[in-house]
Amino acid sequence: MTLTVTDLTISRGGIPVLEGLNFTLAPGRALVLRGPNGVGKTTLLRTVAGLQPPVRGTVTADPESMAYAAHSDGLKATLSVRENLLFWADVFGTKEIDAALDGFRLRELIDRPAGGLSAGQKRRLGLARLLVTGRPIWILDEPTVSLDVESVALFADAVRAHLAGGGSALIATHIDLGLEADVFDVGPYRAKATSNHDAFSSDFDEGFL
Repeated sequence: MTLTVTDLTISRGGIPVLEGLNFTLAPGRALVLRGPNGVGKTTLLRTVAGLQPPVRGTVTADPESMAYAAHSDGLKATLSVRENLLFWADVFGTKEIDAALDGFRLRELIDRPAGGLSAGQKRRLGLARLLVTGRPIWILDEPTVSLDVESVALFADAVRAHLAGGGSALIATHIDLGLEADVFDVGPYRAKATSNHDAFSSDFDEGFL
C-alpha cells in the first residue's frame, strides 16, 4: 500500500510549523526524515499517522495500514515480555509473537516483567511490537533512542526484512541505520511565522520536542 502526502501543512499548538509538504512512500521503500530539532518532524509523523488533523492538504492511506511507534515504549510494567507481546498481538488481531521474540532477541527475557528491564531492553520490547501488528506502513519517531550499537543493528535488520516483505517505513532519525532509503529534508518547508508568534513559537518548540 502506498502512502501519499499532498500539499500538507501541519501545526503545533495552533501554530503552523511545516507547509507545502509532498512525498510518496511506496511498498518496499523507506523514507528518512531529516531536519533540526524542533522543526516539526514529530508533528509530521503524528499527522501522517492520523493522531492529529492537518491544517490543509491530505494524507492518503488507510489508517488501519499504519503502525506508529514514538518515544513511549507502550509497555505494561507488571506484565512479562511474553504477556506484553501477546497483549499487543490481541489488540491488532494477530497471534504470532515468535518473530518479535527472535527479531529483537527477547527469548531470554520472555518471563521477566517489563518493569524490571533496562532502558535498552524496554526499547527493544517496544519496537518488537511492530512485528505483531501485521501492518505494512511503519511510522517511526527516533526509534533507536536508548539502543546500543548491537540493538540498533537488530532494529535495522527488522526494517530490512519488513521492506523485503513489501512493507514500508517512514522514519525520523539522526543516525545512519545503514538502510537503502530515500531522504526527505523538512527544513526548507518551515512555515512562515508571523512576527507576533516568532518568540512564542520558538519556546513552544523547545517544550514539545
